[in-house]
Amino acid sequence: MHVKIVMNIADKLLRLLTEHGVEPSVVKNYRMTVEDAEVVVVMASLLHDIGMSVHRADHEAFSLFIAQEKIRELLTGLYDTAKATILRSEILHAIIAHRSGGKPLTLEAGIVRVADALDMAKGRSRIPFATGSSSIHSVSAAAIEAVHIEAGENKPVRIRIDLSNSAGIFQLDQLFREKLTGSGLEAYVELDANPVGEAEQRLVESFRL
Repeated sequence: MHVKIVMNIADKLLRLLTEHGVEPSVVKNYRMTVEDAEVVVVMASLLHDIGMSVHRADHEAFSLFIAQEKIRELLTGLYDTAKATILRSEILHAIIAHRSGGKPLTLEAGIVRVADALDMAKGRSRIPFATGSSSIHSVSAAAIEAVHIEAGENKPVRIRIDLSNSAGIFQLDQLFREKLTGSGLEAYVELDANPVGEAEQRLVESFRL
């Protein structure tokens, strides 16, 4: 399930970043804890696409209205009113900022945005591909064998991609790069892939600049 995959990726990104001394926004701005940042990341990941129940187009905005009351309900009894209000605002910001062209203003929102893009292994394309869809999105996703998130050598996070063929370059260049750019995580993430040609090698190198 997409939201569970995104949640697991986002949680792993947060832990790798904090282990390398990167401070979450709720810690920096409100003197809250890393565990509170984890609440933001996990809840935003689970609720970021809930607006799909209304319409795919502009689903991020619909997600805000649907998620707001559920967030309030889940935080009640766990936090006092002031902290719950801060966390609810941070979660809602992370939800809206994951859209294409979104501008995350917090580390947590950037994490959710990047995690959403990293759910791109070939399992994401099996259903449409099996039913006859041969769009560049499904063909490219089918070329992504696996996505590994681990500690980097030069940066806190390494994204390691296993490609089966050149079609996967579209997934990395058009989809992942779009979500990483402007996320606030650019300085913390390095890309490593098993390139299958010169074009793929140049793409991977471009992420290291």
